[in-house]
Amino acid sequence: MEAKINQFFECIITFFNGGTGDQLPWCSPDVILGCEREAADAASDEGKNESIMRLSWALVHSKQPEDVRRGIAMLEVTLASSNSSLQKREKLYLLAVGYYRSGEYSRSRELTGHCLEIAPDWRRALSLKKDIEDRITKDVVIGIGITATVIGLIAGGIAASLIRRN
Repeated sequence: MEAKINQFFECIITFFNGGTGDQLPWCSPDVILGCEREAADAASDEGKNESIMRLSWALVHSKQPEDVRRGIAMLEVTLASSNSSLQKREKLYLLAVGYYRSGEYSRSRELTGHCLEIAPDWRRALSLKKDIEDRITKDVVIGIGITATVIGLIAGGIAASLIRRN
């Protein structure tokens, strides 16, 4: 019985601590620094474009919000210059990851939808779409819980004031 109670509380703690179960990797500041150096040292245009893509990937997978915002900005600037549908798909996906990491789930869902228009069976985009939907559902449940609590407190306050009057 005690094990079930502990499991129940662990589940609740994980839920409220943001344990969404997403499988997106995180990137360390050291990797980002290496990618920045690589981009700065790239000689050819092709090498520069590849190193900027790697840097963008690292930035949107960072735990630092300012890095994620920087990655989003870089990807938005380079999205228009995508030469192939594969490049566009990759950039849209990375933008979706960036927006997901920054909490803009509706924008992330929209970009993931564009990825899936290009490649409907792409597993990474399908997985991200599921993570986004799970996160939106979780946020709705938390919002409903907060609203119900506030309504309960207000109703309790009204009931208590009515009881005191009598």
